[in-house]
Amino acid sequence: MARRKTQVPPLETIREIPDELWARIEPTLLEFWPAKATGRPPAEWRRMLEGIIFRMRSGCQWGQLPERFGPKSTVHGWFRRWAEGGVLEEIWAVILAECDELGGGDWRWQSADAMLGKARSGGGERRAGTPPTAARRAPRRAC
Repeated sequence: MARRKTQVPPLETIREIPDELWARIEPTLLEFWPAKATGRPPAEWRRMLEGIIFRMRSGCQWGQLPERFGPKSTVHGWFRRWAEGGVLEEIWAVILAECDELGGGDWRWQSADAMLGKARSGGGERRAGTPPTAARRAPRRAC
């Protein structure tokens, strides 16, 4: 008997970009990717950015993005282009400036998190194999 696949309800949007903030972000995107007169129209950048923010805030896999953000491969493709081209850093600067204007960022207090482990004594030396725990039952050579 085959098991039924359980339906997982979609996660709610953690953050949607307000119109005022989008008006400040869009010129940054147009600076890197100006509109073309011909060819296929680009994906809706606002949905792509909301999908990227959702993915970063929730920690979900790209395949678990809700459908309202568009195809996962398209969202991931724009994430890669923007990350490699430095666009995400520019967008992040705009978002941080908006946060500062709203009084949302307190830069006097910061925190860092790390995990440190003690190194093994002896460095990278290889150990000998595990010693046998019982006598061999079969002879090494067969007749």
